[in-house]
Amino acid sequence: MRTLPAAIAAAAALATLSACTTPAVTSPVEVTRFLDPAAQTRLGQGTIFVESAPGAESDSLALAPYKQAIARELEEIGYREASRAAATQVAQVRVERFVSGRNGRERSPVNVGVGGSTGSYGSGVGLGVGINLGGGGPREMLDTRIGVMIKDKESGATLWEGRAQFSVSDNSPYADTTANASAIADALFRGFPGNNGETIEVRVSE
Repeated sequence: MRTLPAAIAAAAALATLSACTTPAVTSPVEVTRFLDPAAQTRLGQGTIFVESAPGAESDSLALAPYKQAIARELEEIGYREASRAAATQVAQVRVERFVSGRNGRERSPVNVGVGGSTGSYGSGVGLGVGINLGGGGPREMLDTRIGVMIKDKESGATLWEGRAQFSVSDNSPYADTTANASAIADALFRGFPGNNGETIEVRVSE
């Protein structure tokens, strides 16, 4: 007959194994874009400066991977990154991240440089969130939302705006901040500039 301590140890081992084998979840990225048709010929060329959107902390280390990912995408579509003084356009970046509980309800905003956010998800896979030992049930999810506005620096007029969001489980490789930023930035600028007001879904490679 198995003793109580042995039974508890066996149950814990099974729960841990089940948690470790729970498949990672990565949703498609939902992308919506808007553009000024009259400004379309100016998009994807010239000099641009990437900055935090008004209200965000411009020196936030957590926001930096997203701004860097956006800068890479902008260069790939034809822009040349420059200082703010030398740039003719600016790209303003805003990011929000939330940890959602197993019941699917949103909770715990994650600090990525947006004013008022609290908490920290962590830059490593699965760090900073609860570890699921519940026998393979739903895991906690990290929801990321990003918005980018490309503006004429001199007039402040908005030439293009894009929004994207997706969710990943805490054991997904895209829970890592750098991978998360690269994936959502790539989706946001896929097929740039896109059609005005159109919403598309972009699948993220596993």
